[in-house]
Formats: sequence, structure tokens, C-alpha cells
Amino acid sequence: MRLEWARPGVVRATAHTYEFAALVAAARFTAECASPEIPAEALEQLRQILDEYDAQADRLREAPSPVDDV
Repeated sequence: MRLEWARPGVVRATAHTYEFAALVAAARFTAECASPEIPAEALEQLRQILDEYDAQADRLREAPSPVDDV
């Protein structure tokens, strides 16, 4: 995985799909099985991020694969 600043307050991440999948799986587990110590606001923000991820993943599935260009 590689992280770099895109601009102030924005980080660009380049990761293998398995690395990103592990992060999303951990986020889903936390959102679904959170301990009571996690604030409700943090869980809501995490759920919103996962909803946006799902929407973007659907969009990506419909886009041509870079492998198709080779």
C-alpha cells in the first residue's frame, strides 16, 4: 500500500485489491458488531462511508477493466 498527499486534507491511497478488501471487511465488521464504547456518531459516519464505497464499487463494476485495454 502507498499513501501520499493529494492536497491538504486529502490522502491518495494506492492498494492491491486484497489490501483494500481487508480494510473494508474490517470496517463492515466494526459497523455491524461494534462495542458499546464506540460513539453512535462514529458508527453513523462509518456506515455512510461504507454506503459511498458500495455505490462507487457498483460504478466501478460497470466500467471497463484496465485488463480489457491490454
